[in-house]
Amino acid sequence: MTVMLINIILIGAIFYFLLIRPQKKERQRHQEMLQKLTKGDRVVTNGGIVGQIVHATDAELTIRTGENTRVVIDRGYVARKITDG
Repeated sequence: MTVMLINIILIGAIFYFLLIRPQKKERQRHQEMLQKLTKGDRVVTNGGIVGQIVHATDAELTIRTGENTRVVIDRGYVARKITDG
């Protein structure tokens, strides 16, 4: 019985360190990136739209995607920030 309990605890620890902990760190990093977005940043949305932020509020971003095209998106749908270089 003790061996079985040790095996279950060991499997739980493996799942935590290989799956849960890295996902939690990535989610935290993404939330920090979303909070730091400001006017002028170039971003890519989850849908693949690339644009530059022209107006930012706490919940929404307005991005310019073309010459005269502006799209209002929810801040949570930004996949990543494009950095020069």
